[in-house]
Amino acid sequence: MKKLYPRLGLSLALALAMLLAGCATMMPQVADAPAAPATSAEDKPAVAAVTPAPPAPVIPSGPLSDLSSGQLSSQAVAHLLPPADLWERIRRGFAMPNLQTDLVRQQEQWYSTRPDYIQRMTDRSRKYLFHIVEELERRNMPTELALLPFIESAFNPQAVSSARAAGMWQFMPATGKDFDLKQNVFRDDRRDVLASTRAALDYLQKLHGMFGDWHLALAAYNWGEGSVGRAIKVNQAKGFATAYTDLNMPNETRNYVPKLQAVKNIVAKPEQFRTELPLIENHPYFQSVTLTRDMDVALAARLADVELDDFKALNPSLNRPVILAAGTPQILLPWDNATVFKRNFEAYSEGKFASWTAWSAPATMSVAEAARRVGMTEADLRTANTIPPRMLIKSGSVLIVPRKSPTQNDVTSHMADHGQLSLAPEVTLRRTVVKAGRNESVASIARRYKVSADQVAEWNSVGAASVFKLGQQVVLHLPVRAAARAPVRAIARQPLRGKPAAKAPVRKAPVQATKRR
Repeated sequence: MKKLYPRLGLSLALALAMLLAGCATMMPQVADAPAAPATSAEDKPAVAAVTPAPPAPVIPSGPLSDLSSGQLSSQAVAHLLPPADLWERIRRGFAMPNLQTDLVRQQEQWYSTRPDYIQRMTDRSRKYLFHIVEELERRNMPTELALLPFIESAFNPQAVSSARAAGMWQFMPATGKDFDLKQNVFRDDRRDVLASTRAALDYLQKLHGMFGDWHLALAAYNWGEGSVGRAIKVNQAKGFATAYTDLNMPNETRNYVPKLQAVKNIVAKPEQFRTELPLIENHPYFQSVTLTRDMDVALAARLADVELDDFKALNPSLNRPVILAAGTPQILLPWDNATVFKRNFEAYSEGKFASWTAWSAPATMSVAEAARRVGMTEADLRTANTIPPRMLIKSGSVLIVPRKSPTQNDVTSHMADHGQLSLAPEVTLRRTVVKAGRNESVASIARRYKVSADQVAEWNSVGAASVFKLGQQVVLHLPVRAAARAPVRAIARQPLRGKPAAKAPVRKAPVQATKRR
């Protein structure tokens, strides 16, 4: 028995040494490992996922060696707990070089002297900020960019600029289409929280790849990549530096990055600027819910037990009072209300989910005529589809109209994705009477005044192949400008067949005019 104790002790010592060496070997690996991709709110399952089994332990092999103090100090130390406050999480991800200029100090002064404005902006941001930070971390982008909507729109997803830029990230219509942001009669993805954030970060990554500098990328986001590229070439030709602060640019762009830097400085040290940031907890505000039926916006909010204004704040891309499942298959709801919505949706038995559907105009027509065809008043049709006065609905336009029955099919994906409302100014017509020239027919007058032969025949109660007598009065309904020119042009004699046109004396024809819409 005594001979076994030294062997047992030696075995225990070797096992302990291997365990310690394994810890020493694994610690740097854990510190160096990239962070797991952050899961966005829409990726979270409705039920808790099964926790995966822990990975098998790593057993070191080969000779063991001590770690030097230099190796230990060079390793990053991972935080054991995530920050409870989202602002702290944003601060930890700051990675852009700081800009220190007089313009930054001016912007700091402007923001810090307006605490009410900062309070409104930050309160508004609480619905969207967690998702943006998650996306930035997933892409390994600087978290300062989560503050950019403060500069662009004050975190108002319904903001529209004078240049028609829209949404939280202020996309122009053409740029939005370049980044697959659909804009149709039913929705505008430039305002959509998920789609616009995806597109904005895609665009910023593209610009950073082009210029290799975040300040220049931000300048290009505001001014356009072509403008920044030309400004760089001008400086290069003159032998000047090409950093953000060296370029000649409009005042708006010159102040753009300083504004972001000022907001960054305030978020980094709010007490230094006598600012109090509201608590935004570090967890998702919303989650996405799949929609399988067309549904009224008001009903969706009611089934989720959410105030209508709060529902619209999370789903600001909706242009109409109905959500088309084929075009908008997901809606965003506050995290806890998503379960409420699913439960109420399954139990709903009060009738139809949508009281609206889509209708395509078969021809160009007045709003009054379209309202008559779909069984609405003209005022209600204008309100539901935001049609201004004195406009015609062009052929092929898509409008929302009342659904005829609960069993009517939902709107197709093609119409939901591509439906557009095209309007044309309503033309004021004037009843005009002209005299027919020699050999003048219904067809020749129709060609001359750019109307259809059927219309000329109808207005004069004759056949479409009829020929008018010389000097016979012909009734036309023409746009005001054309009608003003009609009498002078109409009385010129028509040339005989086979002979050149002869100049005819100009004689005034009587004109009788009445307005007709």
